[in-house]
Amino acid sequence: MSQTSPPDAVEISFHVRFAETDQMGIVHHTNYIIWFEESRSAYMRARGTSYTAFAADGLELAVSKVQARYLAPARYDRLVTVCCWVEQMQSRKMRFSYRIYDTASGQTLVTGFTDHICITPEGRVARIPDKWRHRLKLEN
Repeated sequence: MSQTSPPDAVEISFHVRFAETDQMGIVHHTNYIIWFEESRSAYMRARGTSYTAFAADGLELAVSKVQARYLAPARYDRLVTVCCWVEQMQSRKMRFSYRIYDTASGQTLVTGFTDHICITPEGRVARIPDKWRHRLKLEN
């Protein structure tokens, strides 16, 4: 676990695929957002659940905001690690934060976050149920 990540963070590592890069062998900026999504899924799996289980309760977590700060490029075939954790939890909203780094050097490549609003299938804002608040982030 990285020293700049919270202790409850979940990490996934993989090699940068050729299809994710441009002509210069640098990862296209849109792929980092996909990596954010994959790490969110890993975060939920690490807590014994999934987006599918959340949806089975009749709720969705809609992305309402994405922010990424690009600090250094990821390059083809490098091993990268995506670290994900819940930064904030409110009654109807939560924020996942991310750090993507070069696994070998530890250099931070991208930091960012995604805000999510809990909604019903009809699109109405809903309260995040207590069981999910506890499962996704242990509350003090």
